[in-house]
Amino acid sequence: MLRSLVGSEMCIRDSGQSEWNLQKKFTGWVDVDLTPEGKLEACKAGEVIKSTNIKIDLFFSSYQLRAINTLKLIKNTIRNNSEFTKAWELNERHYGSLTGLNKDEMKKKLGEKKIHEFRRSWDLRPEPLNKNNPYHPINIDIYKDIPKENIPDTESLKDTYNRVVKYFKNKIHHELENEKNILISAHGNSVRALCKFLFKLDEKQIPMLEIPTGNPLHIELDKKLDIEKCRYLDQERAQDCLLYTSDSADEGLGVDIGGRRIIKKKRGGGGGG
Repeated sequence: MLRSLVGSEMCIRDSGQSEWNLQKKFTGWVDVDLTPEGKLEACKAGEVIKSTNIKIDLFFSSYQLRAINTLKLIKNTIRNNSEFTKAWELNERHYGSLTGLNKDEMKKKLGEKKIHEFRRSWDLRPEPLNKNNPYHPINIDIYKDIPKENIPDTESLKDTYNRVVKYFKNKIHHELENEKNILISAHGNSVRALCKFLFKLDEKQIPMLEIPTGNPLHIELDKKLDIEKCRYLDQERAQDCLLYTSDSADEGLGVDIGGRRIIKKKRGGGGGG
């Protein structure tokens, strides 16, 4: 997220491609690293952020390695050595018993419609992940300092929304009010949840929102922290993404959300997993 002199600005970005993204696995809270392609995406994101010439004051990341390393690569590219804040509340959605399973194989087993519902519905949770499973967060070292009552066995997008937005309101919102420039490195569903809040999307609109990996979403806010403008900074890749715009001529492809349009472009898979 970025804030400027003309009002407020924010830049939010999904982490780059992870090892399990490449293998088409449900990742959730499992702590996998970036692929070489994901590292290149992060460095390129750093370059396009650097080209804005906006000084970033504060940096936030989830607890997860792919988001942390994405942020580290961005900070290295923009030559920033400041500390950053890690928050488990910005983690990816927990996919419960689907964690570690191949998405294509599960489509064959459960049907493409059911998997789409699991991935894009608002309040549908997969079955809980057994606590004895090595992929359960209680068995992953990086989560040892998180109270067990805060660690989920499974989550819906609604659950993810509640923890992400609560953290945003408690820890980030006041920094924007204090005219701080902020960048957040998170994940497909935690970014999707935050966009639902910021863009005031309803439960029928949120499934349409695709989050590309590695392309910073730059949002300009007014003095009241309402959105004025937004764009993906990597314009070449933005032509192949779901876009927000306030002056689109392509009325047939958009959904009106308070004077802005969600424009659907053909693309590959979105972030989230």
